[in-house]
Amino acid sequence: MTDFFKNISPVKYEGPESRNPLAYRHYNKDEIVAGKRMEDHIRPAVAYWHTFAAEGGDPFGGRTFERPWYDKGMEGAKLKADVAFEFFDLLDIPFFCFHDVDIAPEGKTLAESNRNVREIGEIFARKMETSRTRLLWGTANLFSNRRYMAGAATNPDPEVFAYAAGQVKNVLELTHELGGANYVLWGGREGYETLLNTKVGQEADQMARFLHLVIDHAKKIGFNGTILIEPKPQEPSKHQYDYDVATVYGFLQRYGLEKEVKCNIEVGHAFLAGHSFEHELAIASSLGMLGSVDANRNDLQSGWDTDQFPNNPGEMALAFYYILKQGGLGSGGFNFDAKVRRQSLDPADLLYGHIGGLDVLARGLKAAAALIEDGEFDRLLDERYAGWQQKGASAMLKGERTLEEIAQWVEAENINPQPRSGRQEYLENLVNRFV
Repeated sequence: MTDFFKNISPVKYEGPESRNPLAYRHYNKDEIVAGKRMEDHIRPAVAYWHTFAAEGGDPFGGRTFERPWYDKGMEGAKLKADVAFEFFDLLDIPFFCFHDVDIAPEGKTLAESNRNVREIGEIFARKMETSRTRLLWGTANLFSNRRYMAGAATNPDPEVFAYAAGQVKNVLELTHELGGANYVLWGGREGYETLLNTKVGQEADQMARFLHLVIDHAKKIGFNGTILIEPKPQEPSKHQYDYDVATVYGFLQRYGLEKEVKCNIEVGHAFLAGHSFEHELAIASSLGMLGSVDANRNDLQSGWDTDQFPNNPGEMALAFYYILKQGGLGSGGFNFDAKVRRQSLDPADLLYGHIGGLDVLARGLKAAAALIEDGEFDRLLDERYAGWQQKGASAMLKGERTLEEIAQWVEAENINPQPRSGRQEYLENLVNRFV
C-alpha cells in the first residue's frame, strides 16, 4: 500500500440525505433500474491519463500538481500503477482505460517504449487478480510526441505511419491480453493545419489502410472486443477528419468499414463540433454506431476542450434515453475523460470529481428510465409521425409511388395540410419532470 490516499476510507453509497463528501448519494451500483443493475447500465471507468498523468496545466501555464511518480521513469510508473489500483478500489469502480504513454515512459526506440508498456501491463495483470476493476479499453497515444505533429496514419512520411502501426500493435495485443472489452482509435492529429501542404484524398486513403490493418490484426489475435473511433472536430488540428459521428460514418462507409467499427462519443467533442451531446448519441444510435461514451463537459466560456466532470443530470437523462432505447452500450461504458482543475491539488479532489460524476450519471439514468416507463414522451413522439403509418404515406416511404403519382394523389384527395405545434416547451417540461 502507498500513502497517497492515506486516511481516506472506501467510498460507499449513503443515500441522498448524506452530507459525507466522500460518499455516493445517488450512485448505488446494485440498485435495479429498468431491469438491470445500475453499474451494468453505466459501466463506469477511470481515465488513467487525466487522473494519474495530468499535471494541472492549461494552454497558459504548466504543472501545478505534485505527484510522487512524476519524473521518476519506470519506478514512477510502477508507483503510479500501485496508486491507480488503490484508487479503483476506493471508488469501487469496475473499469479503467489507458493510453500507452499514460502508463509507462517512452524509450529511445519503439522497442524500448513497447517493453516499458509491457512491463507495466504485467503489473496490471497481477493487480487484476485481486481487484475487481477490469479494462474497458486501451489505446495508443499517437499525438503527443513531436513525430506525430503532422499526424500518425495520415502523416506524409510513411516511416511515421509504420512507427504508429508498431505502437498500436503492441497496445492492441496488451488490451487483448488484459481482457479489454474495446480498443479505441483517437486520431488526435489526423487532420490538417493548412491545405497548402495537404493532399486530403491521399491522407484519407492512408487512414483507411491503417484502420484495415488494425481490424485485420485484431481478428488475427482473436480480439473480440469492439473497435471504436472517437470523433473530434478540431483542437489540436485546425480540421480533423473524424469531425463528428456523421463524418466518421461517411468515411467508414466509403471504405467498407461501417460494419467493423463503432463510435466512442465524448461530450466535449460534441460541443466543439457545434452539436449537443444527445445529438451525437441520437445520430450514432440511428446508424448502429453508438459503442461507448467519454463522460465530461466543457466550460462554454472557454474555447478549448476543458474536460471537466459531468454535473448536468438533465443532459445525462437525454443521453441515457438514447442508450436505453437502443438496449444499452454493450461492451462500451462511461469513461470519465475528465480531470480536476489546476487548483484542485489534494488527492481527495480526485475522488470528489469521480463521486460527483457518478452521482450525476446515476440521476440521469434513473430519470431516463422513469421517462421511458411513463410512456408519454414516446407516445407524443410516435403521434407526431403517425401519419407515415397510413397506407398512402407508407407507400411513398417504401418507394412504391412515383413523383407523378404522389402529385396526382394530392390533387385527387384535395390534400391541404395545416401546420401542427411541435410542442417543444411542453416536451422540455416533461423531461425535466423526471430529472
